[in-house]
Amino acid sequence: MLFNKKVLLFLIITFFFFSFKNKTIFFSVPSGFPKLVVPKENPITSEKIRLGKMLFFDKMLSRDSSISCASCHNPKYAFTDQLKKAKGIKDRTVSRNTPTLTNIAYNHSFLRDGVNPSLEAQVIVPIHEKNEFDFHILLVAERMKKNKKYVELSKKAFGEEPNPKVISNAIASYERTLISSNSRFDQYNFHGDSLALNASEIRGMKLFYNKLNCSSCHSGFNFSNGEIVNTGLYEKYNDVGKMRVTLDQSDNGKFKVPTLRNISITYPYMHDGNIKTLEGVIDHYIKGGEKNPNKDERIKAFNLSKLQKQDLIAFLKCLTDSSFIAR
Repeated sequence: MLFNKKVLLFLIITFFFFSFKNKTIFFSVPSGFPKLVVPKENPITSEKIRLGKMLFFDKMLSRDSSISCASCHNPKYAFTDQLKKAKGIKDRTVSRNTPTLTNIAYNHSFLRDGVNPSLEAQVIVPIHEKNEFDFHILLVAERMKKNKKYVELSKKAFGEEPNPKVISNAIASYERTLISSNSRFDQYNFHGDSLALNASEIRGMKLFYNKLNCSSCHSGFNFSNGEIVNTGLYEKYNDVGKMRVTLDQSDNGKFKVPTLRNISITYPYMHDGNIKTLEGVIDHYIKGGEKNPNKDERIKAFNLSKLQKQDLIAFLKCLTDSSFIAR
């Protein structure tokens, strides 16, 4: 019965995403989710989604045509890669762990340190980054112009030939469709299925929201308040986080609070992928993190019994949305 509900919800969402040909698409907001805010200058249409999806999976965006957006943001891993740090062209190591694209449409800042202000602008970053695609968006547009299909789709979606705006707006439009809202937690909390969670998961949920107050950071429908914080991962950070842009010492080691949706399959964890398991993440917070002058005041040591730890992990695992991964 639960499987059928998941399939039905997925089909409903898919209908609203794709049933209006080349017209502005009005999203069906999932239960418990806020209204999706889309930039006025880039309304979502089915043609933009189609073009953006093609580009997302096309390796020609990289200099040597060896990797695509999907190489790091693999759908079967909730749009991550399960590597400690991402790999770019020629097996170059990227400086940070690949973040999930789960519900990225609801983000207000982008990159691990939150220094990028828009999804459209974010698209350009991996294309130009030396250790990722090592290319240029203008050169991507030139490649597209040599492909009749891309020229045709670009004109249908934007009324113009391929160019940087077409590329960034199309991929951003596709990424805004990556909505995950059908985990067992959602079934229990938003869809009225009292049997969706077992006793251990319910105990873990109460720990998460009450005793441990994890929701002070991992809050709301997407389990993230979007803040940029220092969690005391290190006494001294090799990657200075937000400080790399602000040059403000108080931003040293600050990174964006990630969503916990699909957390059971988006390992390894933290901005540098330095913690392999959920157990390891919980252990980090149990001890209150490392000493660091910028550590958020909410990061404090606490005690958990073996059973409580198991319950908390069980709850975190119920945030996995199998229909999102299978789409």
